[in-house]
Amino acid sequence: MHAHLRAARRLAGVLAIALPALLAACTADPPRPAPTSTADPAPAEADAARDELAALAAAAQDRHLTATYLLVTGDGPDRTITVTSANDGSWRVDVPGWGWGGTVDVSLAANGDGLFQCALPSPGRPGSASCVRLGDPDDALPRKLDPRVQHPFTDWLEVLTDRRAPLAVSPATAPTGATGDCYSVDTTSASLNAPLDVGIYCYRPDGTPAAVRAAFGTLRLAGEPGPAPATVSLAGPVVEGDPVGREAPEPTDSASTGTS
Repeated sequence: MHAHLRAARRLAGVLAIALPALLAACTADPPRPAPTSTADPAPAEADAARDELAALAAAAQDRHLTATYLLVTGDGPDRTITVTSANDGSWRVDVPGWGWGGTVDVSLAANGDGLFQCALPSPGRPGSASCVRLGDPDDALPRKLDPRVQHPFTDWLEVLTDRRAPLAVSPATAPTGATGDCYSVDTTSASLNAPLDVGIYCYRPDGTPAAVRAAFGTLRLAGEPGPAPATVSLAGPVVEGDPVGREAPEPTDSASTGTS
């Protein structure tokens, strides 16, 4: 009899210890799986590309040189663009076959005295070169006077270095025949006045612009750049007159009328 009582007491003690643990196991939340990362790596990659391009554009702002670029537009013969970025911050870009329906070569330049367009000796305009002042050095060109090929070497560099500019940047493949680190640039703004042309921008590690593919065509560095001058020289004297536009001027009727 005493043996049976002792066995019953032992069983009750075991149940008293085990039952709460069993109840806790039944009512506890099931173990949750370890959290997995759902972060998209694309934003980090895009930020890195934007930082890399901004650094190269900043180097380009400090890169003073004389260089030639091949301009390919697809709607005419290839042309050689001459770019001069002087040590004092002045610049000059010569654009053959731009004015008056492709018959006049022009040169754009900016220095401490202002922004200038120079008409160069060319098939549509024989004679010596002369220049017209268009405004202050930082003034924007009217569209009818804007070849656009100068922007990648001037004001668009400021946009590329500005992290507040509405741009989306990603790595890109270099255009055919071009070298350097290339980036695709798009605008994230719905404004009609985009801060620059969307396209592909390529730079050498030292900041030398290597290639640009934009709305105006494709620019590709042709040969090694040369040293920069202390300042740019205008192609000719500054005169009073009208600048050369993109479109050819209307022909004038020089025929005289008389009476019989």
